[in-house]
Amino acid sequence: MRKLTYYVACSLDGFIGDPKGDATSMMAFIDEEYLAFMNAEYPETVPTLARNHLGIAAPNKRFDTVIQGMGSYQLGLDEGSPSPYAHLRQYVATRSLKESPSPDVELIADDLVGRVRALKAEESDLGIWLCGGATVAGELIEEVDELVIKSYPQIYGSGMPMFGGAAFEPRDFVLDDVRTFGNGVVVRTYTRKR
Repeated sequence: MRKLTYYVACSLDGFIGDPKGDATSMMAFIDEEYLAFMNAEYPETVPTLARNHLGIAAPNKRFDTVIQGMGSYQLGLDEGSPSPYAHLRQYVATRSLKESPSPDVELIADDLVGRVRALKAEESDLGIWLCGGATVAGELIEEVDELVIKSYPQIYGSGMPMFGGAAFEPRDFVLDDVRTFGNGVVVRTYTRKR
């Protein structure tokens, strides 16, 4: 069975963006050392246009599928990219869009959990990347097998949580790896304890 990995950036106090989801303040921490790590270890999480600009030709290393909510997908649409991760199978969980702006993007309007379970049951050596946002992550909280949390050295105070709308219930994870960078970013990898 394939893993669903929530690979996400957040503030030290656990927010993935301001109350509207904007996380541009975190971009100030993307320096040469950190960018080299992300491009080497998670090349498929770099949007296709940026991959082309940066000359990233690496094959998909960890994921062959991406799932995101409408808020995350809208960022690509706003940049004129209806297929932001053309190098991956793309799914967008949305009830607001009735027709996909790209033939490469499949919309999921209902039964997101069922669709993700079907994707996890497929045969593949590569996993599924949960790109965001908070509402989708909250809906899929029981399906998350791995967390890769990129903690940026900022405190937001309030904002969009990592898992929006999820009911209180402790869910245990095991720490697998910690990577620190000179810019203060810490990347922690956890596996779901089942």
